[in-house]
Amino acid sequence: MIRTPQSNPLAPRFQVLSNEQCNEIFSATLECLQRVGVKVQNATGRDLLAAAGATVNGEIVHIPAEAVKRAISTTPRQFTVYGRDPSREMRVSLEHVYFGPGPTCTYFLDPASGERRKARRGDAGLTAKVCDALPNIDYIMGLSLFDDVPPVLSPVYEFAEELENTTKPIICWANTPATMNDIYQMAVAVAGSQSAFREKPNTIFFTTYESPLKLAHDPIANLLFAADHGIPAICLGGPTVGSEAPFTGASALVIHLAAALAALTLVQLKYPGAPFVIGGVPSMMDVRSGRPAYGSPEMSLHSAAAMDVARWLGIPFMGTAGASEAKQLDAQAGVEGTLEVLLSALSGASLVHDVGFFDCADIGSLEYLVLTDEIISMAARVMRGIKIDAETIMMDLIAKVGPGGSFMAEGKSAGLCRAEAWVPTVLDRNPYAVWEKKGAKTTAAIVGEKLQKILSNHRPAPLAAEVVSQIDQILKAAEKRENERRG
Repeated sequence: MIRTPQSNPLAPRFQVLSNEQCNEIFSATLECLQRVGVKVQNATGRDLLAAAGATVNGEIVHIPAEAVKRAISTTPRQFTVYGRDPSREMRVSLEHVYFGPGPTCTYFLDPASGERRKARRGDAGLTAKVCDALPNIDYIMGLSLFDDVPPVLSPVYEFAEELENTTKPIICWANTPATMNDIYQMAVAVAGSQSAFREKPNTIFFTTYESPLKLAHDPIANLLFAADHGIPAICLGGPTVGSEAPFTGASALVIHLAAALAALTLVQLKYPGAPFVIGGVPSMMDVRSGRPAYGSPEMSLHSAAAMDVARWLGIPFMGTAGASEAKQLDAQAGVEGTLEVLLSALSGASLVHDVGFFDCADIGSLEYLVLTDEIISMAARVMRGIKIDAETIMMDLIAKVGPGGSFMAEGKSAGLCRAEAWVPTVLDRNPYAVWEKKGAKTTAAIVGEKLQKILSNHRPAPLAAEVVSQIDQILKAAEKRENERRG
């Protein structure tokens, strides 16, 4: 967890948009929602918006500004999600930045062989185990979309694996109302009861809107289910600048905000005060391939600008970092990941996901998780800033040592080394001769060794046997339901 500039006066500050520009983006968004509208493919969602004064033409809903403003006013500015370990709770707000991986990668870099293969059962458990051990990863997502199970059940199997392999909070996803309920039942089993879960939720529900300006049926149904059952929710999307939005950051911000606020509005209309996070990944389209460029500087710039607007509105925001277009752990991954993490920390995004992504969010990498954990640690040191006062200037000590002296043996100075000096775990600072004597290892090799040590030695706190049994019963019921549906 990193404290934002809003909560730490010593932290460096980075702001893309002025308050006047935030107001202009918001005004344009309100005009877009009323003039252009949003495609809402869920009848309940359309009814909620219509009752609040929206005009409905088929699936296109034109939402009045006052309905949006009222919804923003009822959205909590902060909420807490809990892990099985009480010390690992996350207070999601505009005062903290929390980092974690992302979901639904088609491929996974096998941590034993290094091969790029289809994601499968067990990968989310490995991801959760590694994240549980890494000190700068705050929450869990699965980095995988299982290929060896019925596709509709992938999020259910994933959540079960995550519950067993971490005591940190989990951000879940679901593709249907049925799988949403499966995940909820598992979360309740871990919490102990529905009332205990509502008091201390152990998961946040993650879903997406489609760009431009589209809310699909099941994501809306799941958002309403989450709000009804006390599950905090995130609604995040693009657009890809140049294909799903015009080739300008300003237009992308309006399209992002319009879809996110439409989802927020219909949830708040039904359940005022439901915890809600808006998110945006307004990545630039690569002009050569037409694909979104996750590692582009524009993606980080646009996300930071979207965070400026969210802060101006007072709404928690989810951004992206640690998501490289590289295909393996290399210099490109280090460059892109570092820029993204630092700008996310400086911008103050409440939640930052997709740590561990390669190749346009198509490959999940545990090694990249380990390296990015180190990058986050570096960013956290930057965000602590520099305290300037008589105690830290230490003029009396400077005078005591005097010109040409050394401070190394001075206890008053040496006692501060652990608090002031950041120490790496995978980046090498040895002289060449020492580095060579230790095997001349590359950063990738050191990262790989650290990963294997975690996989071999880290033991997350186990779930109680009766909870494991309940989760197994939920999985079996979901499998039976899917088998019957497929005939």
